[in-house]
Amino acid sequence: MLLFESTLTLILVAIVLLQVSRKLAIPYPAMLAMAGVGVAALPWAPDIAIDPHLALALFIAPALLDAGFDFPPRAVRRFWLPLIALAAVAVVLTTAAVAWLGVAWGLPMAAAIALGAIVAPPDAAAASAMLARLSLPRRTVTVLKGESLLNDATSLLIFGAAVAAASAPDALADLAPELALAVPGGLIFGILIGRAYVLIAPRLAGTLGGTLFEFVATFGVWIVAERLHLSPILSVVAYAMTIAHFLPAITAPRHRVHSYAVWEAAVFLLNVIAFLLMGLQAREIVGRLDAGELNDALVFAAIVLGVVVAVRVVWVMFYNRAVNWSGAYGTGKAPTIAQGLVVSWCGMRGLVTLATALALPAGFPERDLIVLSALAVVLGTLVIQGLTLGPLIRVLGFTRDTSFDSEVAAGRVALIDAGLASLDSKDADATARLRADFAAERAAAEAGSDPRAILEIDRLRRRTIAAKRTALAGLRRSGEMEDDVFHALEEELDWDELAVTPADRLGMEEG
Repeated sequence: MLLFESTLTLILVAIVLLQVSRKLAIPYPAMLAMAGVGVAALPWAPDIAIDPHLALALFIAPALLDAGFDFPPRAVRRFWLPLIALAAVAVVLTTAAVAWLGVAWGLPMAAAIALGAIVAPPDAAAASAMLARLSLPRRTVTVLKGESLLNDATSLLIFGAAVAAASAPDALADLAPELALAVPGGLIFGILIGRAYVLIAPRLAGTLGGTLFEFVATFGVWIVAERLHLSPILSVVAYAMTIAHFLPAITAPRHRVHSYAVWEAAVFLLNVIAFLLMGLQAREIVGRLDAGELNDALVFAAIVLGVVVAVRVVWVMFYNRAVNWSGAYGTGKAPTIAQGLVVSWCGMRGLVTLATALALPAGFPERDLIVLSALAVVLGTLVIQGLTLGPLIRVLGFTRDTSFDSEVAAGRVALIDAGLASLDSKDADATARLRADFAAERAAAEAGSDPRAILEIDRLRRRTIAAKRTALAGLRRSGEMEDDVFHALEEELDWDELAVTPADRLGMEEG
């Protein structure tokens, strides 16, 4: 009961902080991190542990699905060079640097490598809210999103090897062949399950069972892959990319909107729980350390934070200048120094680092020091980098990238042309009215505007829908209409309103 009360308290705090985050353009994980530690420090906060395998499945599988669904394979092919530099090389360099520091501090090699793998992967989701509000080249934003997906796989593979080596050093020689099977096997398994899901999902679309099946399938892919000694990380990534490729064409808008809303809320709730559990563990660790041990642990954690930030900045800027000098950046413009500075500063750690730290077995060497260091890196990067990312982007003065708006306008024109081409003369009056509407929409699209935002007929439709809502509420309030009828008619009005609402008003904000 105490855990439930603490979670509710943190959720309430998070709701308030989301409003502050939105007003001040601060990434919400930065506020959530501080709130999680604060709530965990409350006198009634419980002492609780979580099963290591559950921590990985519960927190990382949904995050990977969310990232994988939004990142198509063609983007991996297009941006393969910067993705390798960030998602593989940067992770390995950070792991190596932190592991070297850990060994010099006195940690066993396996524990030092595990710590490096835990703090190595940045969470671009922590910067996504900021990046969406500020002017950045689309290429930079795409690369950062891809990094947040692929670097998880790299770091978690290293983490798994380090934990296995710590628990059974003699079995390390057998780990390479197992990984050689786990990586391709995980990808194939994820693709196969994704194809099977695409066949089953349409039968459940639009139902509560369909939404629940999404969760069962996601967590099931992770658990089954783990039981088969395949890579659960790559399995979920492959599964997400597969369903993202096939589902849009066979999913009704209603089910898609509902699904996105449910998953967004679920991932946010898991962030809340992860920050709370991490804060609880940190409080427990601090409570059993004496003053000298705690001071040493905090000094070490601060050094780890400095190493993590420095390695990313040095490597990203080195890569930035190297590709400019060599011309190896492929198509498009060469990355500028300003882009390199932003990418190097988008190194906030988040959910993956928290979940991986929570996944350390209870008897793991130097577990307390590793958990405290991981929490310090998460808090430090979210607060320092998260709060300064926006000012940095504004100081660098990026010109607005209008390619997205231009492509949206061109797509609208193409779709309107397709609609016009489908008309016939069976109903001359209706066709003439529709052609007039299409002509007005086409003119608006060619001007770069959302047709639904300027057409008078849609303004009138929205006004009549508002009047209908007022009348509907009055009938219910007076008792002249039962609730089931009210909800059925309310749903009709909802979809009527969606059909005439400008696209920029349909998105969901954090708050």
